[in-house]
Amino acid sequence: MGRLSDLFAPETVAVVGATDREGAVGRAILENLRDEFAGEVIPVNPNRDEVLGLECYRDVQAAPPIDLAVVVVPPTVVIDAIEDVAEAGTDDVVVITAGFSETGGEGAERERRLREIAAEYDLNVVGPNSLGVMSTPSNMNATFGPEDALEGSISFMSQSGAFITAVLDWANEQGIGFQDVVSLGNKTVLDETDFVREWGQDPNTDVIIGYLEDIDDGQGFVRAAREVTDDTPIVLVKSGRTDAGAQAASSHTGAIAGSERAYEAGLEQAGVVRATSVQELFDYARALSGLPVPETDGVAVVTNAGGPGVLTTDAVGDSSLRMADFTDETIDALAEAMPDEANVYNPIDAIGDADIERFREALDIALEDPNVGSAVVVSAPTAVLQYDKLAEVVIEKREEYGKPVVTCLMGGQRARAAEEVLREFGIPNYFDPSRAVAGLDALARHRDIGDRAIDEPAEFDVDRDRAREILARARDRDDNRLGVESMDLLEAYGIPTPEGEIVDDPDRARDVAESIEGDVVMKIVSPDISHKSDIGGVKIGVSDDDVYDAYEDVVARARNYQPDATILGVQVQEMLDLDESTETIVGMNRDPQFGPLLLFGLGGIFVEILEDTSVRVAPIGEGEAREMVDEIRAAPLLRGARGREPADVESIVETVQRLSQLVTDFPSILELDVNPLVAGPDGVQAIDLRLTVDTDEL
Repeated sequence: MGRLSDLFAPETVAVVGATDREGAVGRAILENLRDEFAGEVIPVNPNRDEVLGLECYRDVQAAPPIDLAVVVVPPTVVIDAIEDVAEAGTDDVVVITAGFSETGGEGAERERRLREIAAEYDLNVVGPNSLGVMSTPSNMNATFGPEDALEGSISFMSQSGAFITAVLDWANEQGIGFQDVVSLGNKTVLDETDFVREWGQDPNTDVIIGYLEDIDDGQGFVRAAREVTDDTPIVLVKSGRTDAGAQAASSHTGAIAGSERAYEAGLEQAGVVRATSVQELFDYARALSGLPVPETDGVAVVTNAGGPGVLTTDAVGDSSLRMADFTDETIDALAEAMPDEANVYNPIDAIGDADIERFREALDIALEDPNVGSAVVVSAPTAVLQYDKLAEVVIEKREEYGKPVVTCLMGGQRARAAEEVLREFGIPNYFDPSRAVAGLDALARHRDIGDRAIDEPAEFDVDRDRAREILARARDRDDNRLGVESMDLLEAYGIPTPEGEIVDDPDRARDVAESIEGDVVMKIVSPDISHKSDIGGVKIGVSDDDVYDAYEDVVARARNYQPDATILGVQVQEMLDLDESTETIVGMNRDPQFGPLLLFGLGGIFVEILEDTSVRVAPIGEGEAREMVDEIRAAPLLRGARGREPADVESIVETVQRLSQLVTDFPSILELDVNPLVAGPDGVQAIDLRLTVDTDEL
């Protein structure tokens, strides 16, 4: 394992603040350790010579060498205690004590000081405000929770200590075991990324699961998880799925790509299987920890009950899987083996009087079919069927064919006896057929994650110095919003723009229009007016003779709409032929956790109405840029649906990558919209630009 090995496998654990006072947290932790821990437990308390029959030391310096210190002293003395621990040479610390940043004021200052000490001494600190840590291989329960964990191959982290206590109580009833359990607390030093890295190196951790409320370093988490999820599945429940943060955004991208979409994109790119409930979290974990991944998406259903068989079929249809198409050989074999009344097509209904041998034959024939990647055995209890014997058949065939099989043995006591048999071989049983299918679906999703190809971002030849000069305009004019007056920013990064110029008088407007072949488009240029077309601030198809009047008109409309608006001029721009083109949008909103969140979708006036968009966390390579283009519902329009000439999709994909490079190169760009990005058969053209800049970052 990695640098946290002593945290989970210490030989000596000190409880700093140990006490024998009834109801005290320091007593609960000491009792949990004393009762089961295989190593040495050392109480530390300056006011005790002995605690619960164990010799007590006045401080850590006086104690024998300590691998792990669990600190449960009052918040006002936590910092002193941790400094003592560090001076004694202990690297791993769990801070149970609350009263830090979650309380504000003095607590936040204590947490800042804790972070400084951890950096100075290179400490691994869990917490503060943590329930503690557990590791079943060493029988270590360094928490104040009431339950020990059963031994298993799932490693579990949670930002909520209460969630851990509830889960362990439930998991013990379900027979679900764990490798390591960590209550993250305030995540002052160690966070979810550290434990993903650690457990990814642990050969005894088959699945990493977690309950998270936030991710502090989204980019770091994505990088770490990508390395881990090729081999070790990660399943997460994330709470707080609100879009409140997006409501404050000023751009189209910011409004559409809110915080929750950042998490969706980031976790997907990280290879995380996301669960929407605690039930899903453990349903997925049980399948992923005990079963192989399916080679194909075809599912066979074997049942003795028509209704549950139909429910299972519906569940497969709602998943990313599909009902397997049996070969003719399979159908013939089933027809010979099953009664005339049975259904030999998928789902296989062996009818209500099916005994063990009929289930065995049906499952054997189904799993032999090359189109079957996995199977669900669904059964209602009958007088001729013993569930424990059926469990043995499922185990036998799972082992014989090496394909994942889950069961839905419906019932109470009958099913519980069979579950114990199945559990020993890593086969989960679910009462609800939809949950059984969801378990198989999680396996297929993890398989696809392992098969993905992640491209390194391209490095285009760009003019960073020119881009930096353009962005500096925001600071120079004391306005953090830039618009079409900064179109050169896109050109500096190789994104095509139409011919044109921004002018500040009608005579110059006419000169520019005459230099452009054909009619022109004229737009008011103002950082204070977002929806120019709504106020009549856009004129399309203006001839040379009408340029003067069009200039005066758009300026007057802008003044009438918002008298105090800053008017930077009027843009005179080449008019593009939109008949064979599609208006798209490409943009970015900088998320507090994940950084630059790219957006692509159907653009123009439809962007906020249809919200046909895809998102990714930058930087991205060609493959992910192509996925963004392919994912939107309007993708067929770009590829030439209904006789339209196809757009130059390669140009779109390249533009998305170039924008990814731009916003990665310049963290000062907070939001950016290119809308519309007109995509036609001959390439793309960026028609309009809006961005918000953090002038302190320039």
